[in-house]
Amino acid sequence: MTAAILPSKILLDSILKGWLLEDIGRGDRATQALFDRGVLGKARWIAKEAGTIAGLPIAARVFELLDPTSCFTSLVAEGNFCEAGTEIAHLEAPIETLLMGERVALNLAMRLSGIATMTRKYVDRIADLPVKLVDTRKTTPGLRVLEKYAFGTGGGINHRMGLDDAAMLKDNHIQAAGDIQTAIARVREKIPYPLTIEVETSTLEEVRAAIAAEADIIMLDNMPIERMREAVQLIRAQNPRLKIEASGNVTLETLRAIAETGVDYISSSAPITRSTWLDLSMKMFDPTAQ
Repeated sequence: MTAAILPSKILLDSILKGWLLEDIGRGDRATQALFDRGVLGKARWIAKEAGTIAGLPIAARVFELLDPTSCFTSLVAEGNFCEAGTEIAHLEAPIETLLMGERVALNLAMRLSGIATMTRKYVDRIADLPVKLVDTRKTTPGLRVLEKYAFGTGGGINHRMGLDDAAMLKDNHIQAAGDIQTAIARVREKIPYPLTIEVETSTLEEVRAAIAAEADIIMLDNMPIERMREAVQLIRAQNPRLKIEASGNVTLETLRAIAETGVDYISSSAPITRSTWLDLSMKMFDPTAQ
């Protein structure tokens, strides 16, 4: 099971309608020529390889947008692992609905399941440690809300959805502002009260500056493990309430060593940017079979 939250219906529908229009255009020529409108059909979805399933409620909505009477029955819960050959869903709808929605629905579920599968591998690697895996804004344009949903379905935690969620001062912000203290002071003056300020650091000197300027979260970016461990000890000694995030060069091979430094969060773009689609397929039931 998963605690990931689906996008609002109004947002999801606006996204899906655009993709359906892109694929269907003026109509499905083959399906329209072969079948009368309204003829019912049944189909099943099959996982052709093992992985963590994500996106079935979104796939169901694709078919509902084409025909509100469509029935999409998930056989595997979101976030659950399944073996190759597992039937993950059954569908019943007019044949034209099944065939027009097939590609968009499968593409989304395959993409999201691939992200969830890789995220789960990362999360499992550090499951026994008091640290959380978070995502980044390195997402496919137009797909962010769904890719982040898949990351959550795989057991990760979402970082900022966009620039308006929190003030993150990265190296370019600090370079342009002059220094960390100046950057934090200016931002603190102008942002709404509830927003937090996170500061990217790469040296112990920058960490000290971020502590002194009262950042809410300190990111340790691309630090060698020993320096990261020193930075964590420094922050804990001076302000135990500060949250610490590690970022940069996060792979399955480096993940555990980073987690063992004592940081609170590890951010990685890899589950979204480096994952491959999970192979899923749809097969129509033979209407003549008993």
